[in-house]
Amino acid sequence: MNPTQDEIAIVGAGIVGLAIAFHLQREGRKVRLVERGGVAEGASYGNAGAFAFSDVLPLASPGMLRKAPKWLFDPLGPLSIPPGYLPSIAPWLLRFWRASLPDRYRASIAAQSELMRLSSRAMDGMIAGADLSDHVRRDGNLQLYESDTEFRASLPGWEAREQEGIPFEHVRGQRLAELQPGLSPRFIIGSFTPHWQTVSDPYRFALALFDRVMAQGARIVRGDVTEVAPAEGGVSLRLSDGTSSKASAAVIAAGAWSRALSTRLGDDIPLETERGYNTTLPPGAFELHRQLTFGGHGFVVTPLSTGIRVGGAVELGGLKRPPNFARSEIMLKKAASFLPGLKTDGGKQWMGFRPSLPDTLPVIGTSSASNRIVYAFGHGHSGLTQSAATAQLVTDLVAGRPSEISLDPFRPDRF
Repeated sequence: MNPTQDEIAIVGAGIVGLAIAFHLQREGRKVRLVERGGVAEGASYGNAGAFAFSDVLPLASPGMLRKAPKWLFDPLGPLSIPPGYLPSIAPWLLRFWRASLPDRYRASIAAQSELMRLSSRAMDGMIAGADLSDHVRRDGNLQLYESDTEFRASLPGWEAREQEGIPFEHVRGQRLAELQPGLSPRFIIGSFTPHWQTVSDPYRFALALFDRVMAQGARIVRGDVTEVAPAEGGVSLRLSDGTSSKASAAVIAAGAWSRALSTRLGDDIPLETERGYNTTLPPGAFELHRQLTFGGHGFVVTPLSTGIRVGGAVELGGLKRPPNFARSEIMLKKAASFLPGLKTDGGKQWMGFRPSLPDTLPVIGTSSASNRIVYAFGHGHSGLTQSAATAQLVTDLVAGRPSEISLDPFRPDRF
């Protein structure tokens, strides 16, 4: 057999693709990463850097739908859709609304909770196996509220977390000030999640994993995959430059660029793109003790080894529209008022594409065209968090063995 045909091809070298490569290698598989751009230079580069294992609430929720109309009319609000993009995204929004119905909402929480529990265990194993522990911070997360009304509105979400066994603490006064000194007094209550973890820098974390994968014999091919198709004895991959190759199996983990490949395979998966914005300030911009979440404003502030990252929000705008960095600027302006003393000079702006599905659950499963082609995309805000669990589940699929959790909620054909 041609040695390249004996490899498993992984389309996408972001954090999910890298984790899959690592897990496959641990079972003695040869892997080939195929990447259209730079390694981990998509959403894996500029995300908020959290292992958000307690973040089990879907974006599609009854509470979100009550807020959405007001937000949508604010082009710089926490949730925005450019008016010209509304016709394109209308079918996705209909599915999003259906996903918010009470029975589907509860089912999504249950599925997300099970995946997050596996994610925590699998990430611990990957960090130990790849010697990545120096990249991890264990400071917890503090969600902040400006009024008792805002806090009370959050309580159903905390009750849902409590039912899933997620520890947290509601704090006020001195305890709040201890968890994060220097907050504006406008924030009167916080919810502290002690087991929340962040990485020192998500890009450096991904590159460290890439180095480990390459040291174990992986190959990387630079090119834009335009087609993955079944072939005799495996699969074929075609690149935009006209070249093609074969592999024993393929995993599509190309993030926001995965839909075109799944569509060509006959699978209509409603993948949409959440465009996320941030500004990374230089180290020393503020004495930040842990990641802070300003939920009412749709963004977080994260301490990194490379500085202070202020970012978040949701802009459903596809892959082709130019960035609107006014969104980064408004978040930074708000952060300066929420954290008096924050130095806002010298920041670097960024925009990235989060691959999102209407029910906030990823697609993990085989294509309808061939069980040698596996999908692993659509993680939304949780790609880093769920990367190791997704890798474990994909490795089970490739090996043809039962998975530790049911894959039914993540089926490609569930829509």
